[in-house]
Amino acid sequence: MSELIIVKPEKCVGCNACVRECPAPEANIVKQLEDGRFITMVNHDKCIGCGECVKKCTHGARDYIDDTDDCISDIIKEKLIIMASPAIKTVLPTKWKGVLDWFKKQGCTIFDVSFGADICTWAHVRTMDQDKIGNIVTQQCPAIVKYVEKYQPKLLQNLSPIHSPVACSAIYIKKYLRRNNPIALISPCIAEKYEAQDTELFEYNVTIKKLLEYFDRNDINIAIDTSEDYEYKFDEPQGQMGAIYSRPGGLRDNMWLHDPDLNITNSEGVHKVYSEIEMYSRMPESKHPRIFDVLSCEFGCNIGPASGTKQTVFDAMTTMRAIENEAKGRRKSGGIMGRGDDKLFKKFDDELRVADFLRNYKPSMPSPIPNINQLQPIFEKMGMHTEEERSYDCHACGYDTCRDMAIAIYRGLNTPDNCIVHAKSVLLARHSVLNRQNEKLAEITEEVLALSDKLKENVANITDNMENIGESTSATSERAAVVKDLLENVVTFCNDNSTMDADSVSQLTSILETTIDAFSALDDNVTTTNESSETINKSINDIITLVGDINEVLVKAEKNGKTEKLEDLDKLAEEQDKKDE
Repeated sequence: MSELIIVKPEKCVGCNACVRECPAPEANIVKQLEDGRFITMVNHDKCIGCGECVKKCTHGARDYIDDTDDCISDIIKEKLIIMASPAIKTVLPTKWKGVLDWFKKQGCTIFDVSFGADICTWAHVRTMDQDKIGNIVTQQCPAIVKYVEKYQPKLLQNLSPIHSPVACSAIYIKKYLRRNNPIALISPCIAEKYEAQDTELFEYNVTIKKLLEYFDRNDINIAIDTSEDYEYKFDEPQGQMGAIYSRPGGLRDNMWLHDPDLNITNSEGVHKVYSEIEMYSRMPESKHPRIFDVLSCEFGCNIGPASGTKQTVFDAMTTMRAIENEAKGRRKSGGIMGRGDDKLFKKFDDELRVADFLRNYKPSMPSPIPNINQLQPIFEKMGMHTEEERSYDCHACGYDTCRDMAIAIYRGLNTPDNCIVHAKSVLLARHSVLNRQNEKLAEITEEVLALSDKLKENVANITDNMENIGESTSATSERAAVVKDLLENVVTFCNDNSTMDADSVSQLTSILETTIDAFSALDDNVTTTNESSETINKSINDIITLVGDINEVLVKAEKNGKTEKLEDLDKLAEEQDKKDE
């Protein structure tokens, strides 16, 4: 499938809201980035385009692609046919006429899809009158069609063979009005892009939200009409009761106008309709209603994912009631024949062929469901070793059950790290490791502090000894100087005393001079010792300072280690709480 729902990875926070809201079990792919963040991408081959993820993403990480820009660019090249969905009146109650007038000014032809909805109702009624179809699931919602094709292909035999109001409109324009201009649909539906691609009956899906954004970007002002008149001068006939198709049960109410006894059940909303379609698929045919009227959006097309509306459900239903009353008046003025049939239906009987409005579908091969033996290693990776653990079903991952999450992991659509049970087991393991590491660090710190204290004591002793050495060397230097002077005097005396024999004088003088040299060397050594003592004292002072720094750092590290441990645990717990939410 072409890309329809897009993701902005820089805005994705991995909250799993898109997975939680999505009714298509294989439409999302959760990935973990190198920085540890989780982001959820789109599996386009399995996406049904319902747009629920776009509506529910509060971080702006999801958006969609439509044909608004291409359509308006192509208006310059050739005149387009604009098909207006009935929902445009509800979404833009004061501007819908102004929007259609703007397209008229561009040379476009404007067609009412409500008229195509009337054709859709007629085709269903006539097909059932002739008993040519069995119990059916309606298909006016393209997201529903795509879901059945991808995930419930066996229900294609139940999916109504009658085209949707949009497709019936396009067929009528092309086949019966013989118009070959490109056709653009204005709708509040993202999935209409799929219907355009699959049926090839119209070229552009212009969503109301993107259209309004285009007008804002280009400073195009749309006229406001506050009247409660819902008639418009379309270039072709305006529809009648088909105008209420965009509300929940719209097709049902149209069918009941012609046969009030029909057994019809309706269902809407992603959290209800898809589970009920699955339930329908498991039921025997005998329990199926004659018509199962289904829409993906909870409030029908009137508050669709691409409506961009600020209308509440109460606003929408009030507008729909006014539209219904106006349509009933048009139906009466169009004439109801004595036997209760619409003149409009008589016109259709005379001019149209039901066979022209039948549709074929494209089934997909569903992904096989892994058995318990294949899921066993997945559960182990998730940290789920018992049946109780495999039934937590906390929904934090976005799936309804742990088994659904395991299946997603098996299919490569998710990762065990995104499982809360797995995350908690990892958290506890890390907590245990941190505890052991901190205990070991505390032991080492205690030993180092003890050694530091001992080092300080030894340095103090060295300092005292160095002071004694300094005093001793000073005294030695003084005494050496005195002795040296005395010896020099003795040598002088011996040399000057003639009573002593020359050999004795010479011998004594030699001894004395050697002794003097020794004392000179002693004096030099004492001087060097004093200088070294000063260097040693400086080094000792440096060591004392460093020891103080070591003690300060060790104490601070011990204190910070405990704090950081608590902060790390708080941070991990906070991250897990966010994931739990």
